[in-house]
Amino acid sequence: MNLIKPYQACDQRYKTKNFYKRCGKSGIKLPKVSLGLWHNFGKNDDLQNQKKLIQTAFDNGITHFDLANNYGPPPGSAETNFGKILGDDLSAYRDELILSTKAGYGMWEGPYGDFGSRKYLIASCDQSLKRMNLDYVDIFYHHRPDPDTPLEETMSALDHLVKSGKALYIGISNYSETEALKAIRILEGLGTPCLIHQLRYNMLDAKPQEDVLPSLFQAGVGSIVYSPLAQGLLSNRYRNAIPKGSRAERKDSPFLSHHEVETHQSIIHNLTILSEKRGQTLAQLALAWCLRLESVTSVLIGVSTTEQIKENLKACDHTDFTEEELHEISRICQKD
Repeated sequence: MNLIKPYQACDQRYKTKNFYKRCGKSGIKLPKVSLGLWHNFGKNDDLQNQKKLIQTAFDNGITHFDLANNYGPPPGSAETNFGKILGDDLSAYRDELILSTKAGYGMWEGPYGDFGSRKYLIASCDQSLKRMNLDYVDIFYHHRPDPDTPLEETMSALDHLVKSGKALYIGISNYSETEALKAIRILEGLGTPCLIHQLRYNMLDAKPQEDVLPSLFQAGVGSIVYSPLAQGLLSNRYRNAIPKGSRAERKDSPFLSHHEVETHQSIIHNLTILSEKRGQTLAQLALAWCLRLESVTSVLIGVSTTEQIKENLKACDHTDFTEEELHEISRICQKD
């Protein structure tokens, strides 16, 4: 009879120097690389591979795992699967983890399962806690602005989640600079400061470094970047062609198309040449480029293999850029 040994975390997981960065002006430090469960953690994905990804991440010092109510597919299944993994492998390490989830996109039928009403956010948080078998999450985000619900209502709902013990910190996601600053002011007035803003930022979409990122930094709010690899465009995977099984190869993919890859082919090629001069892969260059900014607390990676986790972590070894390198990156990316 083969008995499965209980998971025991690597005792060297906190040995990497300068891997944790203070989130805004809070007391929380986040790993420079965090693991997002947007892809590869759904109902039809292999649970054993999901366990390996979570374990490998934690064994290498990644303490932050980012989810949302609608991650899957189907929606909710990523939280359910993570809850199983947490219960089986990581329950003894709960106090070493930063677990985040979100609500703001469509989750259930009817007028109360989307956007930013008090009813939706509180009900969604309750559902997420049940799926993950948690008493609380460390960070609860509003996933996107709601044009029809007063921002005061949305922020007061988030404030309630903290004061009721269901979340330790509050975050916002996909807010413009103006929306973010207004939300931050409302939360400060309620006595529940905004911890962090989650936003899209990468070498092909650099506008946030001109507006929202400096404003967040000045306000003492942390930031975490999603899609730092532009859905995989900024990786060696698409340097020469579109490989079989990739997102871009699937005609029904909502994330990456043949056209996008073909449009960016010369950019990918030229950035890869620059990355090789720096002794990095293109993915490592892209992550390091995001992390170079003091205003960026962490980058979110999505992976399908443990090797990708280990390779991405190497980006932290070289986040310094010369002015010439930054100018060259700007020049290359502006060709698009």
